[in-house]
Amino acid sequence: MQLSKGFEVEMYTGTPQGDIVGLSDQIVAALDGFVREPDSRNVEYTTAPLCNYERLLCALVSPRRRLRKYLHRLGDFTILPGSTLSLGDSHKFHRSDPGNAYHTYIEQTYGTRVVTASIHINIGISDPDVLMRACRLVRVEAPLYLALSASSPFLDGAVTGYHSTRWGLFPATPTHVPLFESHAHFIQWTHEQLAAGTMQNVRHLWSSVRPNGDRRPYNLNRLELRICDLMVDPLALLAVTALLEARLWMLLQDPLLDPLTASSLPTATRGEDLLDITQANEAAVARQSLDAELHHWQDGRPILARDWIAQLYQECWPLAQQHGFSCFLSPVKKTSSRRQYGPALATAISAGS
Repeated sequence: MQLSKGFEVEMYTGTPQGDIVGLSDQIVAALDGFVREPDSRNVEYTTAPLCNYERLLCALVSPRRRLRKYLHRLGDFTILPGSTLSLGDSHKFHRSDPGNAYHTYIEQTYGTRVVTASIHINIGISDPDVLMRACRLVRVEAPLYLALSASSPFLDGAVTGYHSTRWGLFPATPTHVPLFESHAHFIQWTHEQLAAGTMQNVRHLWSSVRPNGDRRPYNLNRLELRICDLMVDPLALLAVTALLEARLWMLLQDPLLDPLTASSLPTATRGEDLLDITQANEAAVARQSLDAELHHWQDGRPILARDWIAQLYQECWPLAQQHGFSCFLSPVKKTSSRRQYGPALATAISAGS
């Protein structure tokens, strides 16, 4: 048995030379399954929820093949890798839908900090109480998935100092998102944000992890991990997804993994302390990815991101074997041991040497 999984994949389009060109209007009109983002240089496709990893692999690759084929018909265009405007112009917003009031709000409030490409991983969990517990665990461990995917050290042709410039600049919204204690808490909090204007609509919740469903905040059926940079290698993406799924199976078997009960941090301030640790960990990983020193949510002890991932990998492996997807998990071991960008390497790449 495996959980259902689906992806939202955002990408840039442009020329083989790296110039990013907005083509989303034409793409959406011509190809089923693609949707516009506020900036026309982005386009997105979504895969249907599937349990089987082999079928997921096909679902990830097929839309890209169709898109590349269509782009070639338009001219000398292709899909560009990366999660930021690496060689683009981040000073100007290229509106895809000038008449859309929500897009106007996004442009005026955030500018091009939201013009990024990423992967959103959705895992199906139908029980709302289990879903909230899963969101709490994945929220405090979300920095590890960013560490595995971080791949955006450039913006506007320059080195930024981040391994994930996307997450370093992206405006998490609202600025304070609690660890939801229950489904009722999530509903109440959402209504409060809508009334206060900190959220413009139920989709305007841009945290690393959020509960999702067809009628938010009421009907929920999946966990959405939003923190990952764009992973163009589908096997690497499936490996990260396998780690996430195996970790959720651990939680399903042992509900006491819930950070609100399993952490040894002071009970009176545990929720806020966990948020402080998590936000600091996200910031550290955005800058140094696998080499970042983090603090563990269980007790606050320091631990390198790559060491934490290696520990989770060992703990998750038996469950991945039990549920039949360990072969898709195995690339995590290689990814977590790779060398990361050093300043000299980033500078050399930027200079074209």
